Amino acid sequence: MSRFEGKVVLVTGAGSGIGEGTARRFSDEGAAVVLVGRHKGSIAAVAADLPRNRTMARVADVSRPSQVESAVAAAVKAFGRLDVLVNNAGIFAGSSVTETRPSDWDRVMATNAGGVFHCSRAALPHLIATKGCIVNTASVSGLGGDWKMSAYNASKGAVVNLTRAMAMDYARRGVRVNAVCPSFTLTHMTADIAKNRKLMEKFRERMPLGRAATPADIAAVIAFLASDDARFITGVNLPVDGGVTASNGQPAMG
Repeated sequence: MSRFEGKVVLVTGAGSGIGEGTARRFSDEGAAVVLVGRHKGSIAAVAADLPRNRTMARVADVSRPSQVESAVAAAVKAFGRLDVLVNNAGIFAGSSVTETRPSDWDRVMATNAGGVFHCSRAALPHLIATKGCIVNTASVSGLGGDWKMSAYNASKGAVVNLTRAMAMDYARRGVRVNAVCPSFTLTHMTADIAKNRKLMEKFRERMPLGRAATPADIAAVIAFLASDDARFITGVNLPVDGGVTASNGQPAMG
């Protein structure tokens, strides 16, 4: 497909996992892609595989507004426009409230929720000009609670409702805002969990489709939400979860 020829897409957290998969998907569909991440080596390695004339790698920490603003400005200067923002950058810290250090809480909220705010704020004037869109990476952990994941749950819950708020505020100005809500996905961030056979079996028991997601699974849905095929969809937090949220929580009976 070539749904994004002539379009410019900025993806945060593009050096690995869902962000990498998303950058590759948009590039495969003809877009000029701006890869944003904190680690120069990671985003450069991904960029090296993509067409040089329509790829840019930019180092930025999404929790820092000035760095985000510079990345967006560089993207528009290089390609003349911005059509899609994918707010994907995220980090994890897991524990209950009493076990969570305030510094970890601040760090997770600043990146996962603050990053969406800062990037969207910088990009929206350009997206309004192109009648573009935003796709956020939220999580099923933003739709319901997990054991000992208080900071992460709170941050992704913030992304879920920020998605709705921005969709309402900017729809009349031509900008759609949606989010994907993945369940367990095989990425660098989840690599240690994926090595735990007993824990992975528990995950599979809760997944009607019987497997974890891959970055390509999530990237395909992000591309759909950014495409004209989704032109009448805004304010949606779409579970991409293999059926996890279809369950009422009770165990399988046989």
